[in-house]
Amino acid sequence: MADHLVVTTTTPDRASAAKIASSAVAARLAASTQVCGPVASYFWHLGEAGEGEEWVVTFKTIGARYDELAAHIRAGHPWDNPEVTAVALVHGSADYLTWVETSTAQD
Repeated sequence: MADHLVVTTTTPDRASAAKIASSAVAARLAASTQVCGPVASYFWHLGEAGEGEEWVVTFKTIGARYDELAAHIRAGHPWDNPEVTAVALVHGSADYLTWVETSTAQD
């Protein structure tokens, strides 16, 4: 069984979040994505504290597709240095995890 990941990024608006989310699924880099927001964000940037609203995009994928997915996110992202993080999906139903693998399989 492949290793499974939940990958996350944030964007400044819903339109850019939706574009990255839908294009990742269309390219089969993610089995599914969710867009949530806006969320309040508090951060350290350019030497000072900041705050703003962001949209969170969550991707379900396999480890073998991570590098391609991360490059895809960065290429379509409006920010120069976007967040692209991944955490291992340690447990999940067998049927769901198999679906993730099948949905992200390279032809």
